[in-house]
Amino acid sequence: MFRHDLREKESSTICIEDMSLESCMALLSYLYGTIQQEDFWKHRLALLGAANKYGIADLKDACEESLMEDISSSNVLERLQEAWLYQLNKLKKGCMVFLFEFGKVYDVREEMNNFFRQADRDLMLEMFQEVLTVWKPN
Repeated sequence: MFRHDLREKESSTICIEDMSLESCMALLSYLYGTIQQEDFWKHRLALLGAANKYGIADLKDACEESLMEDISSSNVLERLQEAWLYQLNKLKKGCMVFLFEFGKVYDVREEMNNFFRQADRDLMLEMFQEVLTVWKPN
């Protein structure tokens, strides 16, 4: 932004309206190599959005790894949606394994209706293909 003739170069400021001040501070801490683990975990979804928006591949990878560490019945559908949105294939696969191979899909039956109303059609197709793979008769 500062290298090209953009308003950010002219004003020497960057306006980030889609992140909280705390999340912006966490992003700067990450970029300067001073982020604390606690701050990273607290802001990792916002950091993932920023990593995707600004093309920070190593941050995007770190967020994906972090999000895979605590997949649970209470967050798996949200994580699956994030994985789809940001094209995080490892996280998507981890969510699918959690739901279908570990049988946790039964724990989120009630949430599935709402999820399917909002989910991308291609994501739903991938989910059903995963079901067929896991549940194929021997």
